[in-house]
Amino acid sequence: MLLRTLAMPADTNPSGDIFGGWIMSQMDMAGGILAKEVTQSRVVTVAVDSIHFIKPVHVGDVVCCYGQVIRVGTTSVTIHLEVWVKKGQHLASSRPGRFKVTQAAFTYVALDENGNKRPIQTSLCPLPSVENK
Repeated sequence: MLLRTLAMPADTNPSGDIFGGWIMSQMDMAGGILAKEVTQSRVVTVAVDSIHFIKPVHVGDVVCCYGQVIRVGTTSVTIHLEVWVKKGQHLASSRPGRFKVTQAAFTYVALDENGNKRPIQTSLCPLPSVENK
């Protein structure tokens, strides 16, 4: 698990579900943590591919982000991210358990101290994945 947080009322859209942009932001932060570990440098997000919102997230849900490195390039790393939720206590009887709500591939580029692309030294970085759902 890269990130765990609670869906709050301030994060809802006009329909009362958690705003997709908020979920995407959580994924970006989670992926950035893993990308920084892999590259051992500052990283920036350069692409998000195939984001798929599978089920809505509601206020009170525990939101968990998981990731796995799927590619390390010369200067970039691509991470498959999934968001799973555990239903809030007040909704536990209607939809119990944990389930996947969103998935996407995020690509990050490693930067040097001047903000320029820098090569990733793959011999120095393990390829961690965080999958325990």
